Parts: sequence; structure tokens; C-alpha cells
Amino acid sequence: MKLSILDQAVVPKNTDAATALTNAVELAILGEERGYERIWLAEHHNNNGIASSAPEITIAHIAAKTKHIHVGTGGTMVMHYAPYKMAETFKTLSALSPGRIDFGAGRAPGGDHYSTLALAEGRAPAYDGAYAKIQTTLDLMNDQTSSDPLYQNAFAVPTNVTLPTAWLLGSTGNSAKEAGRMGLGYSYAQFFTGQMDAAIFKQYREQFTPSYFMEQAQISVCYMVTIAPTLAEAEYEALPADIARLHLMRGQLMQRLSPEEAQAYPLTEADKAAILKKSDGSPRRYPGDD
Repeated sequence: MKLSILDQAVVPKNTDAATALTNAVELAILGEERGYERIWLAEHHNNNGIASSAPEITIAHIAAKTKHIHVGTGGTMVMHYAPYKMAETFKTLSALSPGRIDFGAGRAPGGDHYSTLALAEGRAPAYDGAYAKIQTTLDLMNDQTSSDPLYQNAFAVPTNVTLPTAWLLGSTGNSAKEAGRMGLGYSYAQFFTGQMDAAIFKQYREQFTPSYFMEQAQISVCYMVTIAPTLAEAEYEALPADIARLHLMRGQLMQRLSPEEAQAYPLTEADKAAILKKSDGSPRRYPGDD
């Protein structure tokens, strides 16, 4: 099993976004030193608790600071961008760092209604047609003629470069079949749902058709993990993320607390039941409990 990193460039309270992005670069360098396979940057908008709004720029900087680790987007929220632009962006990235760039495509908006509308320049957001847009992007990347008449006389430059590997992100299993059909890697966001079903991956493998972007089926699963020398320290460090997730489940965004601030946060027993439990359903120790 290969280990990789997904970084959201979180901006805790009493810090700033520039520090969060610097931390992302340092994390990538450390990950490479420790033998991690890849690092991806997420895309989020209208949230001052996350600095990763333009992952394609951050990964270019990270690629220039590292030598071996794969760098990519986890993901590029395709509803906001033209296939032609995505194809040229990632071909350029891959030309600069051949064999190391991952194009991770996501179908979610990565933000709220206001940011989604702003990215669409006031037009109706394109919530539908993501799979067709991804396929068009892949065709343009691979110097193929697109079935979309809009792109039949346009080719994505630079040409004759090593192309990125391509992945489709998912959190419900709906994308598994499409990832297989398009010959993409499939990346499942377990940290987002807290659940996982082996049938999702079985469907992906059954549907997989080799492509230029992925010769064999590949699956990645993203977990939220807190690491510390002891369980008590891990629980202490994990609480800010638990509280942030609690708010996210309620449709609320909040800046990440420090571990010290999280200890004083007023969690009800219902809050604890919602967020402070292990994946197997057994209770997890709340840091303030005896």
C-alpha cells in the first residue's frame, strides 16, 4: 500500500493564509523525504479557514520545490472551468514536471452558492454535464478531436508532452462507473462520508477500460488521520477538526480552532455523539472526560 497526502491548506485561528500555503510546501517536501507517493491540494472557495482556492498554482510551486513526489489536484472542480483551459493548464504543468502531475477532477462546487455564482460570472452554474466536460478535457489533453463541435477546430497546447495521470473523485460511489468507463483512477473521499462500501470499488474495476491516462485500475481512499505519540495526544490534536466537521455537517463554515481553544468549546452530549465516535461505532474518549 502506498501512502499519499491530501492538503486543504487549513488556516487555523491566529494564523494567516500565507503561512498555510508555506506549510503546504513544507509538507510536500517532508512527504517526499518520507517516501510518500503523492500530494494533492484541494479546491475550496469563500472560506477563510482554507487557503487552497487555486490548487493548480500551488502544485506548480510545489513541483518546483520537489523532485520525485507526484503533485496534483484533489480536485479541480470542473464545473467552474472550460475543458480547453483545464487541458492546457495541466498539459503545461506536466510539460514542466513530466511524469509527476495528477489531474484530479471533482464534480462538486467546492464552495457555497455565492462563490459558485461568482465563478460563473452571474450565469446559471453548470451543475449538470460534469462527466461530458471531463471527457472533453481528456480528449483535448490527448490531442484527440472532441465530439463537441465547439472544440473540433481547437487543439490544446503545448503538444507532444508527457500527459498527466487523471483521476475522478467521488464520495458516494456514483462516480465509480464513470471513472472506470473513462479509464481514470478513482479516488474515494472516505473522510467526507465516514463510510465505505466495497461494492463501489468492485463496480469501478468491472467497468475499467485502459486509457492513455491510466493503464490499470487504481484506487485511492482518503481518510482524515491525526498522528501523535499517544492516543491522548491524538485525541487532543484531533478535536479542532472534529468541531469543524460538526459545523460543516450543519452547513456552517468556521475557521479551525487551536487545540487549546477546542478544549473550551461548548460541545453538547449530542455533539459528542455526532462527531466523537470511532468508525466501528464504539465511543471515542472526549478529551475533557474522566
